[in-house]
Amino acid sequence: MCAACARARAAPPGCREVAVAATSLRRLRRRHWARVAGLLGSVLAAGAARGVDLPGDQAEAMAHVYKGGGVTASGPALLVRKSLADKVSLSASYYVDAVSNASIDVVTTASPYRERRTEYGFGADYVVRDSKLTLGFTNSKEPDYTAETMSFDVSQEVFGGMTTVNLGFTRGSDKVGKKDSPEFSDYARHWQYRLGATQILTPRWLMSANLEVLSDDGFLGSPYRVARVFGAAVPERNPRTRSARAVKFRVVGDLGSRDALRAEYRYFWDTWAIKAHTAEVGYSRYFGELWLGDAFVRVHTQDRALFYSDNATVETTYISRNRQLSSFNNIGLGSKLSYTFKQVPGQYELKAGGALEFVRYNFRDFTDIRTGSRYSFTASVLQVYVSATF
Repeated sequence: MCAACARARAAPPGCREVAVAATSLRRLRRRHWARVAGLLGSVLAAGAARGVDLPGDQAEAMAHVYKGGGVTASGPALLVRKSLADKVSLSASYYVDAVSNASIDVVTTASPYRERRTEYGFGADYVVRDSKLTLGFTNSKEPDYTAETMSFDVSQEVFGGMTTVNLGFTRGSDKVGKKDSPEFSDYARHWQYRLGATQILTPRWLMSANLEVLSDDGFLGSPYRVARVFGAAVPERNPRTRSARAVKFRVVGDLGSRDALRAEYRYFWDTWAIKAHTAEVGYSRYFGELWLGDAFVRVHTQDRALFYSDNATVETTYISRNRQLSSFNNIGLGSKLSYTFKQVPGQYELKAGGALEFVRYNFRDFTDIRTGSRYSFTASVLQVYVSATF
């Protein structure tokens, strides 16, 4: 799979011509467990969880289906978490993507294909006084791509628990291959540094600010993708280094009637001249004691990379026709619903739920070479899960 596209921070990453599908799925995977665990539910509860609380014992299972742009991807995900001696919490996760790809990149330059991606993850949390230390490791494998990441995060409460400061670091190492071309072999390395703070503004409102610094080195393109110069197909050539920054602000508030509102904004920029803005507004509400619903709208807009061209009129050192590096925008509408079907306070809780999101992508300078028109498509992501906390 494509190394660089899988790490395109401004827009959802793409992998080997599965640009949009891999993007949505990977972003959803990273955020899934926090979402279904009831983040907004804790805001609505009488007392919000302290930032250094040890995660509770938990088991979750999810099934997901992505469809859009000629790509279908589906698979299961599992998460198990167990605490030890009130100081340590261990977790393990398993995730599968089974992809059937007939995207515009594939059908215009190659043949549709199927492949499978499997990821394993392990983590440990350790709590000492007002601090929480988190260590994580993931390993994912595909027919032509292997990725390993290690992460370390520290969360510290200060000012009597009114403020939580977070520091984090992630190191990724990838091996890039090419199917049916054993002579091709390359690497990609990734670094991510995180700094954030969450502030209790009032008994009902929280605000957070986060900064990310990212750096990539190695093969940051796809061995399968081609660009166009004067209408002729040429191999894609991306720079072998990339640095990026991102800032994100978020506000979450309890509206006082068992409902909550959240708003967030993220700005991204990098050394490839990409600049991106993402804004999201969401609303969450309890219906009775057992049902929790959530709805949100997200808007994203991005400028193209310096070396991107739909059809270049001059030969340059770097050239790409990766649509995830082009100028585009998208708008997403989504909803989630969860139901607590069994609960014994202080002992265990059983939940089931689902999420559905529709995203419309509009590319401003990427065209369908079969028709010459600007490319656009609509994608959907469906998730169904069951969760047990004990």
